[in-house]
Amino acid sequence: MASDRASAGIDLHIHTTASDGSLSPLEVVRCARKAGLAAIAITDHDTVEGVREILSHGLPDDLRFITGVEISSLPPAPYRSKGSFHILGYGIDPESPPLAEALESLRLQRETRNPQMISRLNDLGMDITLAEVAAEAGGAVVGRPHMASIMVRKKWVASVPEAFDRYLATGRPAYVEKGRIDFENAVSLIRAAGGLPVLAHPVTVGLSPDDLKGLLKSLAGLGLAGVEAYYSTHSPELTRFLLGCAESLGLVVTGGSDFHGAYKTGINLGVGRGDLHVPFDCYATLIAALP
Repeated sequence: MASDRASAGIDLHIHTTASDGSLSPLEVVRCARKAGLAAIAITDHDTVEGVREILSHGLPDDLRFITGVEISSLPPAPYRSKGSFHILGYGIDPESPPLAEALESLRLQRETRNPQMISRLNDLGMDITLAEVAAEAGGAVVGRPHMASIMVRKKWVASVPEAFDRYLATGRPAYVEKGRIDFENAVSLIRAAGGLPVLAHPVTVGLSPDDLKGLLKSLAGLGLAGVEAYYSTHSPELTRFLLGCAESLGLVVTGGSDFHGAYKTGINLGVGRGDLHVPFDCYATLIAALP
């Protein structure tokens, strides 16, 4: 059994309907078992509602689980991300009051962002309302994937990726910047909740290897505990580079697919684009590093 688990894959970066995924937390658990994964983490954007749902229902004996969250953050000066800069928090207490307060603030900022994006889509000639988007979300946190689904249904675009590429992604006509937390604050919130802060998908930060190594060194000095070296769109060369950085800086290594279900086509649970394998040792090492 131990040998089987050691060779099995894991996925420590998964989104559910609690944020911007298409599968509910319990559906993710069922899919993870079907895929033969040994361990998972739910890391919804700026919310722990999916984590709470899984914990309240319990987990099967053959699937390990670690709590998680993905916080929208800002890189510390002098670094400026050309893409997204997100911090994963692993092993957190989902009932931590300071974390809950910060996530609630981000939720309220999101509520003002969505109407602004709807207004921009209207200005572009698309007849779409916030009520329609809320209905599409079906009680989940309203976000861009739900806008994209309506755009597909009304045939303004052919697919969800096209909706993002043309209108909803960073820098596109309907995009509105979302609320973010200073990096030091994100680290403090995660550690106060008993967790470990990890830099998510370094490829999306948009820095050269030299600058990325410098960023990781700076972040480690500010309390970063790990780096997501294994990721769906990391090249083998980048993965090796990040593994080397982690070793030299004393950072734990994590990995995951960044699974969103139907809202991120081509990225499958546990295997990403088909060639991702996150070793079970990442989970074991992460658990051992928790305070």
